[in-house]
Amino acid sequence: MGNKNHDLHILFFPFLANGHIIPCIDLARVFVNRGTKATIVTTNLNVPLISRTIGKANINIRTIRFPSPEETGLPEGCENSESALAPDKFIKFMKSTLLLREPLEKVLEEERPDCIIADMFFPWATDSAAKFNIPRIVFHGLGFFPLCVLACVRQYKPQDKVSSYSEPFVVPNLPGEITLTKMQLPQVPQHDKVFSQLLEESNDSEVKSYGVIANSFYELEPVYADHYRNELGRRAWHLGPVSLCKRDREEKALRGREAAIDGHECLKWLENKETNSVVYVCFGSMTSFPDVQLKEIAMGLEASGQPFIWVVKKGSKSEDEKLEWLPEGFEERIEGKGLIIRGWAPQVMILEHEAIGGFVTHCGWNSTLEGVCAGLPMVTWPMYGEQFYNAKFLSDVVKIGVGVGVETWIGIIGREPVKKDAIEKAVKRVMVGEEAEQMRKRAKELGEKARRAVEEGGSSYIDFDSLINDLRSLAMSETKEQSNIKSTEI
Repeated sequence: MGNKNHDLHILFFPFLANGHIIPCIDLARVFVNRGTKATIVTTNLNVPLISRTIGKANINIRTIRFPSPEETGLPEGCENSESALAPDKFIKFMKSTLLLREPLEKVLEEERPDCIIADMFFPWATDSAAKFNIPRIVFHGLGFFPLCVLACVRQYKPQDKVSSYSEPFVVPNLPGEITLTKMQLPQVPQHDKVFSQLLEESNDSEVKSYGVIANSFYELEPVYADHYRNELGRRAWHLGPVSLCKRDREEKALRGREAAIDGHECLKWLENKETNSVVYVCFGSMTSFPDVQLKEIAMGLEASGQPFIWVVKKGSKSEDEKLEWLPEGFEERIEGKGLIIRGWAPQVMILEHEAIGGFVTHCGWNSTLEGVCAGLPMVTWPMYGEQFYNAKFLSDVVKIGVGVGVETWIGIIGREPVKKDAIEKAVKRVMVGEEAEQMRKRAKELGEKARRAVEEGGSSYIDFDSLINDLRSLAMSETKEQSNIKSTEI
């Protein structure tokens, strides 16, 4: 199949956030591994991250200019949402991406790809692609379950029928009797009409686009894959888990930003630990906890008695400065038993190590699926976005997750920190005992199915063939139409 695909050129346009860029590049690697030509479009300051993550794959990069500070009201160098975490900055950042339309269309005119795969946060990409008779496919980086929940909540608005923010409701027209509360739904700044309109247009553009690529595999969520396509009527392909794209160990260590720890040092630390004994704790690249919450996490991990790797996102501090948020004597007591990584960690490489036995996660879909691929039971600690949906999926659908007790978005005023006892209890539930073994068994089975899905003859491999055949037919139709036009002109 690879040799027949060399004439297809796919353009990838990820949203400017690490959690969107990395799976999009993994997806591009899937396409390249199957023989297509791939080009990533991004802005200059995101090139280092993308170059590292591309690794040895033959993927081109085209850069477009991010709007100037005068145009956006953002500080110089703010070209990634990680540098715009404050609410006022983030809204400005989202609005600024609207100004990327003209430069993207210039690239489309010059490259004339057979397809553009663009992030959901670029709703205008559907119309831009249509100008050049190019199909636009949406890549959320999500699976079918969160896509189904998002669509059903948006369409039926069950949250409007409850009397309080804490009253549970069942998501209508969704298999499985999934219950949520208003406090777990994405919190949109209603006062900002431009931002709200952008989100609404993102939803509409998904329906208008050629289709949707899900970062999932059929065996993980067959009921919801079928529901999304058959009941909700969306054209979609499951091509994941994209994190399983072919990479050697060195490339896995380089995936994403520069790690705050040497990959070999991390593996050496793990080699001394027993199989399934270490819990890995990471809340993604966007979450910063206050000191009071970090202290509770530290105490909970210590009380659990489990060896741990804890990835902490904090403001820069010198190495000599005392970490005020750690309990007194903590570092001395955990020496050899706990490893704290301050900054970026080579997550996929760590999760795949046989010493890792559990994962405390914020339930971003990337991390959720990486945990599934590694065959790990998970402690679910959702923060924002669709993460509460993913947590429900882990605990209620595939039953490999245990909640830590979080019920509201991290930004909600009055949200209490999760206490040490709750953290200790949740970690123990996924690491030791009969319940943990049963969850780990289910998780291992899903991890094996994930790997089979992306191999030749697997469900995601076959769905890729289906998508390529569709794109090839479109490209041939376009070529034939152009030839007819030229013949008529002659």
